Amino acid sequence: MVGTGVFTSLGYQLVDIDSAPVILLLWVLGGVLALCGALCYAELGAALPRSGGEYNYLSRIYGPGIGFVSGWISLTVGFAAPTALAAMTAGRYFEAIAPSVSDTLTAVVLVIVVTLFHIRTREGSAIFQQTVTTIKIVLIVAMIVGVLTLMPGVQDLRWTPNDHDMTLLGTGGFAVALIFVNYAYTGWNAATYIAGEVQQPDQTLPKILLIGTVVVTALYVTLHWVFLISTPMSAMVGKIEIGFVVAEHVFGSTGGKVVGLVLALLLVSTVSAMILAGPRALQMMGQDLPRLKFLAKENDQGIPIVAVLALSGVTLLFVLTSTFDAVLVFSGAVLALNTLFAVVGVVILRKREPDLVRPFRLPWYPIPVVIYATITIWTLTYLVGERPTELAFAFAVISSGWLFYWFSRARVDD
Repeated sequence: MVGTGVFTSLGYQLVDIDSAPVILLLWVLGGVLALCGALCYAELGAALPRSGGEYNYLSRIYGPGIGFVSGWISLTVGFAAPTALAAMTAGRYFEAIAPSVSDTLTAVVLVIVVTLFHIRTREGSAIFQQTVTTIKIVLIVAMIVGVLTLMPGVQDLRWTPNDHDMTLLGTGGFAVALIFVNYAYTGWNAATYIAGEVQQPDQTLPKILLIGTVVVTALYVTLHWVFLISTPMSAMVGKIEIGFVVAEHVFGSTGGKVVGLVLALLLVSTVSAMILAGPRALQMMGQDLPRLKFLAKENDQGIPIVAVLALSGVTLLFVLTSTFDAVLVFSGAVLALNTLFAVVGVVILRKREPDLVRPFRLPWYPIPVVIYATITIWTLTYLVGERPTELAFAFAVISSGWLFYWFSRARVDD
């Protein structure tokens, strides 16, 4: 979860929202949404413990067509786009401290190197991911402590909401900012993509989803509070490399470069997590659809090597052809729609299969479903007017998935 969004989103949010309490509200609200989604996925994951994430759930709940489109989204947007954005951000951070090195070249090399780690052995893949994630969390906490200790002074900010703040809550700018925040929380559902490889998934998945989401929410809110009190908003507006901007303001030019390098290295964990989890959805599609069976091919270690290479290939395409802002907004919209179908599916599955064994049942049912669905639909509705171009790209991705599914089914029927 902790990756690109937390180190890039604030600059975009400050373009339309100049209120510290509203900024923090965005990150709290994003955490609440992620937690509601994680609770719903915990029930689905425990009841349907097969790898594949939304592809698995939506195929069971809505049918193979919608399930295929969900898997298509996982390939083209769900994992490839965030992986590309993480690699692009790492490149931007590295370029900030070494201007002679192309950010695109850094991103391409990062994707290739991480892919090589994940096509060898499952044990090596797990150790690599656990190691870089642990280092990342430790260093984020260290950055929080370091900024609080060494910052030259506290910014003069107003923390009590006023009438201006209330008017911001119903604007398109707030809705778009929430898309950025929700993107930053992307990954709370990643464990469901490897459910078939998790020991005792009916017991383990709920713990993974819930504990991970709560910990990350606490980190995100704290980190943005530190960003706001330590660095002038004007210095961060519109910037991608927020961590570098804050570090340079607090620690000076040399300190900023050191932190920028560290943050670039931290994003290796995000790239790694996506390349680890994403191919499992493609693998399940390959097992279910004869025309795509090549995606299910495994090496002698049980790793879906073709699916891993396919995801990495699409990731590299994004890196080489797309802009950061456009990819973030359209991928955030598509991912929100994808998870919305899964969350609402909790209600549908309960009605259709009441006798299905559910080792974990959604607490306070159906309140988490209602909260998630209401806020997500409201956000997407505002996005229609605010960012129509990105939504057009999102529609194109979904439509291409339907066309590909129809083509695959037609060839099979022939």
